Amino acid sequence: MTRSLSVWKPVYIITPKAARTLMEIEAACTEVDGIPLQPTVEAELRRQARTRSTHYSTRIEGNRLTLAEAEKVIQGARTEFRGRERDVREVRNYWIALLRVEEWASARKPVSEVMIRRLHALVERGPRSRPTPYRDSQNVIRDSASRAVVYMPPEAHDVPGLMAAMVRWIKEAGNKGVPVPLIAGLAHYQFVTIHPYYDGNGRTARLLATYLLHLGGYGMNGFLSLEEHHAIDLPGYYNALAVHPRHNYYEGRAEADLTPWVEYFVATLAETFEDVRREARRLAAQGVPDEPEPLRALDRRARIVLALFAKALRITASEVARALGLSERMARVLLTKWVEDGWLIAADPSRRKRAYELTAIYRQYMGNLSAMLGEKTKRARKK
Repeated sequence: MTRSLSVWKPVYIITPKAARTLMEIEAACTEVDGIPLQPTVEAELRRQARTRSTHYSTRIEGNRLTLAEAEKVIQGARTEFRGRERDVREVRNYWIALLRVEEWASARKPVSEVMIRRLHALVERGPRSRPTPYRDSQNVIRDSASRAVVYMPPEAHDVPGLMAAMVRWIKEAGNKGVPVPLIAGLAHYQFVTIHPYYDGNGRTARLLATYLLHLGGYGMNGFLSLEEHHAIDLPGYYNALAVHPRHNYYEGRAEADLTPWVEYFVATLAETFEDVRREARRLAAQGVPDEPEPLRALDRRARIVLALFAKALRITASEVARALGLSERMARVLLTKWVEDGWLIAADPSRRKRAYELTAIYRQYMGNLSAMLGEKTKRARKK
């Protein structure tokens, strides 16, 4: 047992099938990165993917809200779901945690136990919560119908060592060039195996996997909803995680062959990537109008924010934060940089909640930008 606590060496092989799937993932990721899409269309695809991820990940854990109801919660609509207040909190917290995951990945925040504890706190208690300490007693997973023991995770006193070993392996695997999809999948598996908390382990594990994909360049521009594919085939998801016939962690689970889980995870990821590629191809086939050089020089985030000016003369940090899925603090940092770059100006710098406008050189392109949005924007809004 000492070896398992000090170091984690997952047992698996990359089968020919898994190797082919990894190549398919790589090809899809590369293609989607190179497909030109309008900023508003990208923003809508990203919003839809986040909404589905939030709904399906919470649904896996028994959340009773429908996709439409979850979307109302995410949009902040004033709706009441009596008797389902906890479901509302779960959806709202997961959405906030997902945005934070993307922000951390964009900032290249390294994986750490503190980060994982903060992530779990977001999932369970919301944005103002302190990092969650690991559980301090045993936790047992039972079948909801029969109450039979399905899995007995490690004892509480072993959790800190196992979590430290998992985080250490993630860092070492990245340095050794282990494919990012494998790192994400194996971290997902090990997190739910350790089960470091009384509740929220599945949601946190899926967010951790998503974070590692984004951090490693496999975020598909935020268009993917891996959780949706897990939820569609929930028995397959749970069966893939059950890699050992014994339900007790100490009776072989730590040394189990994870090859079946690896094959399942990369196959599911490939399906998700293929869905994104298919949709991106469809939208690209509709044609992309030529853009003036100053517009082409803007990066992806700047282009998304530029699209906000098609509907308003001024924008605020909160509007930028919503469009990019960032915190307002991060949005203000970007806005300050864009003012320095010369394409935005602070419209009312003396006010605490200042607004921003386009500089004259970019205002002249707004008619062209509005035309470029055209039918694409209309279709995106209808979805």
